[in-house]
Amino acid sequence: MRRTVRLRLTLLYSGLFLMAGVLLVVLIYVLVEHSPFPGPPTAPTPPGGMRLPVPVPQVEEQQAENLRRLLVNSLIALAVMAFASMLLGWLMAGRVLRPLGEMTATVRRITADRLDRRLAASGPDDELKELADTFDELLNRLEAAFTAQRRFVANASHELRTPLTLQQAMVEVALADVEADAESLRVVMERLLAAGKHQERLIEALLTLARGQQGLDHRQPFDLAVITRQAIGRQGDPGVRVRSALHPAPASGDPALIERLVANLLDNAVRHNVPDGWITVATAVQAGRPTLRISNSGPVIPPDRVDTLLQPFQRMETGRRATGDGLGLGLSIVTAIVDAHRGVLEAHPLPEGGLEVTVVLERPEIPRAERPDPPTGQARPVSP
Repeated sequence: MRRTVRLRLTLLYSGLFLMAGVLLVVLIYVLVEHSPFPGPPTAPTPPGGMRLPVPVPQVEEQQAENLRRLLVNSLIALAVMAFASMLLGWLMAGRVLRPLGEMTATVRRITADRLDRRLAASGPDDELKELADTFDELLNRLEAAFTAQRRFVANASHELRTPLTLQQAMVEVALADVEADAESLRVVMERLLAAGKHQERLIEALLTLARGQQGLDHRQPFDLAVITRQAIGRQGDPGVRVRSALHPAPASGDPALIERLVANLLDNAVRHNVPDGWITVATAVQAGRPTLRISNSGPVIPPDRVDTLLQPFQRMETGRRATGDGLGLGLSIVTAIVDAHRGVLEAHPLPEGGLEVTVVLERPEIPRAERPDPPTGQARPVSP
């Protein structure tokens, strides 16, 4: 017989009742046999007023018979109540576990294609409802993750298919032109080379995004100010005014990913800017955590579009400096890298136009050799 939760609860209820009943019977039997307040045996008073003594053996025999009768009746009552407790325990366990059975049936109907189903448990705010609400929250996160994954795969397939289709069309046109000369073929080859470079950039961005989403295997110390200064130097002449206030900001993590993070933010600030615009870059330590803040001028961004821009393949080509060759992966890669470093990313549109992005990383891990010694009088920790 399968030991279900209902059966285990029934046996538990019945076992507890049976133990309590046995203890009650034993206690009553002991108290009756060894009563601390025994009453003297009495006999009927004769008409003359003289009380006749009761023989002791007869009294003891009568008490023993009463005890046996009490014990037998108690055991019979205990057996009846034990059977009744099992029946009531079975019914009550079924009533208590009925919502759990309904939740189990609903969960069985949930598949990867039907993540829109929810338990939506009703009733008192007890542990079962809390379990159902927690499971519904898990389904919400899973549905969002599956939807984002499907959208990402569809967008990535489209982004990869478009340059391939363009390359195939250019090759077919060049081959179909019987009068094509070296100059026209050279133009076609240059366009093919540009399309190949676009594909290379896209694949590299996708690999960086996947690397950021899988987390960090190891951490290395670095200075966020140094990486930011190097990234600004590699930008060359961005065509806008760049103001920087780079204060030391020691951190720990993957320096290569942080370099990509800073480069993407700077490239986004340059790309989505206006003529004679500006960019402000600052690094510092705030509340013990390394912080990077990059602000730029640009077109006015609706506040409800900011969260959308952090998703993959989302573009906003409204700036007059926008070249149109963006991949739509820059800010999504930044988000993945920040999540991998267990940091915080905040993006706010500026009232006069442009965007301000703030990245707050975790407190840097202090190597064991550089940790300060404990104060005098305290025990020094000993490594195992």
